[in-house]
Amino acid sequence: MAFTADNLAADDRFLAAILHCADQMLAIYRESPRIASIFAAQQRWLMAHAGFALHYGYSDDGKSGGLYSGRFIDFAVRNNIASRNTAAAFMQEMLAYRFLRPVPGPDKRTRYLKPTEIAEQHFTRWLVTHMMILDSLDGGGRAEKITADPPAMMAAIQPLIAKAIIGSEAVRNPGATFNLFNWANSGGLVMDYLISRLPEFPRTAERVVLGPLSLREIRERFMISNTHLKRLLTQAATMESVGWTEPSRKGDFWLSAHFIREYWNYQAAKFAIIDAAAEAALGPAVRDEPPARQAI
Repeated sequence: MAFTADNLAADDRFLAAILHCADQMLAIYRESPRIASIFAAQQRWLMAHAGFALHYGYSDDGKSGGLYSGRFIDFAVRNNIASRNTAAAFMQEMLAYRFLRPVPGPDKRTRYLKPTEIAEQHFTRWLVTHMMILDSLDGGGRAEKITADPPAMMAAIQPLIAKAIIGSEAVRNPGATFNLFNWANSGGLVMDYLISRLPEFPRTAERVVLGPLSLREIRERFMISNTHLKRLLTQAATMESVGWTEPSRKGDFWLSAHFIREYWNYQAAKFAIIDAAAEAALGPAVRDEPPARQAI
């Protein structure tokens, strides 16, 4: 059986998986900020999943026929992902960045679109990274199977992931602090950076100290304005989710346990969805039940 969110949320080894995932998202940003901007906020991430799923043939309206602007916009609005204007602007941005390109389609009156090779490569990398993390927990061979035939595996697995993620309250609304960061421009990357610095997470702790925090480094790394970053951290501090050990942003920076748990539970729900999709497409990752899958 695939991992469940409860299994992962209760497994202390999953912390290392979370930190590795955050590091990988930051690595993608360093290599390609434009690609990483798609993962930097939840709305854009959901729209990207929706676009790929429609391209691979997913339908929630009884229609078929690939990806085109009108169908994408209707899908985004119908599933409460974005407004019509936001969805249309996203499509134009993806075309301008050459992450989408026009292709011939069955209806000559419609401008069909297809992810470019660079977009497919990075989304495949996202998928393989998550599979490698799952493999590290149970010794499965998911990542190897995907890398053996990436186009076919993406077409088989990604629509299943997109459908489940778009319908998951645990992924789309994991908590107030997570939502604050993940709906802000570049906030998801800032959150990944903060989580990546966790030294540990004792479950009985009320907060975990990360050490000194350089706002200048964060601004320069993620091209975020000083005003935007300070507003984001001030709102999180008002929620008692982050803070400094001394007044006036002095001393070491800390994250609250409830903020870390929101992030942990979000990752657990997401990874459980990805594992279920992999099992549906590839079959069981392992034949015997590893300890991590047993009820905890």
